[in-house]
Amino acid sequence: MTIENINTKICIVGAGPAGATLSIFLGKMGIPHVIVDAAEFPRDKVCGDGLDLNVVRVLNHIDPNIVTNELMNGGNGFTSSEGMRFILPNGKQVDIVRNAASRQKSNGNKPIFFVSKRSDFDNLLLGKVDKSIADVRLKTRIDKIAKQQDGWLLNGTSNGQPVEIKCTFLVGADGDHSVVLRHVGERKIDRNNYAGAVRQYWKGVQGLHKDNLIEVYFPRSLPLSYFWIFPLPNGEANVGYGMASNYIAKKNINVRKAFEELIKTDPYLAERFKNATAQETVKGWGVPMSGSRRKAHGDGWMLLGDAASIVCPTSGEGIGSGMLSAYTASKFIQRALEKNDFGAHMFTQYDREIHKRLGREEKIFRFVNNIPGWAFSTGLNTVLSNRLFQKWLSNTEMQKWVETAYNTPIEVKMN
Repeated sequence: MTIENINTKICIVGAGPAGATLSIFLGKMGIPHVIVDAAEFPRDKVCGDGLDLNVVRVLNHIDPNIVTNELMNGGNGFTSSEGMRFILPNGKQVDIVRNAASRQKSNGNKPIFFVSKRSDFDNLLLGKVDKSIADVRLKTRIDKIAKQQDGWLLNGTSNGQPVEIKCTFLVGADGDHSVVLRHVGERKIDRNNYAGAVRQYWKGVQGLHKDNLIEVYFPRSLPLSYFWIFPLPNGEANVGYGMASNYIAKKNINVRKAFEELIKTDPYLAERFKNATAQETVKGWGVPMSGSRRKAHGDGWMLLGDAASIVCPTSGEGIGSGMLSAYTASKFIQRALEKNDFGAHMFTQYDREIHKRLGREEKIFRFVNNIPGWAFSTGLNTVLSNRLFQKWLSNTEMQKWVETAYNTPIEVKMN
């Protein structure tokens, strides 16, 4: 059987948000490369489907028209959200929405969040890749990776046929179970910086907010966890539940069973789901959170997104941090190419740069993860019920997020 041989300077494994974003920026720099993914797009990816302002910030660096013309127009499977609804352990409901004056400062309607099925968002993003510069290989599975003196040799199959890829620099953007990570490092799960989660699409959930607020519910019976309802178009919603892995192990909790029981019996949820219809079976996945400081670079390689373990630990959001890591990576790769040097010393500050926006969240998560369950519930009730905190969050902090996302260039320090 004939083996297809591909030679490239750079090979990106994984065409999800991190890999596609890197490909887009390399394309803008005129840097030829190969990007491969085992799936054929569009494809489902188990996720919460929330797109935060980090996503918006990177999209605006790609092309501001993506947000204004493709995300905000209500088409293409996207829903814009004006804020958050917290349901506290004591049953109190708190809505955080920017007021009219705060929105006016942003020169009109600039949503805080978007929600989109990953099948839609990832496909849209991959469609922005410049295929005159990027060799996009879908349905291409990499099974074996070997280090060579002058780079890497990847073996796998493309559309069922054998393929061999030789590259100088290898990028792993292929998620938590990264095949690249297995060859350049060790995929060791750090339960103190990991979470288990489940997702199920539903239709007809009652009580969704008219402004599509994303809902986060903290069940009193299950501390160190949260249940979410994120509105989607056509009356659908991404419904899910996540919990810190060390707590799962300590209490021997079945996350899937806990999720199903909450929907059936929880006093806040049961009535809302009584006449709703599940659109799929419950699907689970692991969430590799920032905090473990997994090594994300070395001689001739780097990791992006979930492969680099950089999911925000307080929110569980990984799409935005993954796209930021890709933008950052593009700058380091560009410099390495200019100097024709892909040694580890060229990427020394890469790890610092992809973690620097997550430091506060890592500290908060470490603190929360070490307090008793009752203290977690009491603290949430106290803080989120405080009117001064609500005012600060809705009118000051959220406004800062919007200004940064829409108006502040991303800064990458190379040294």
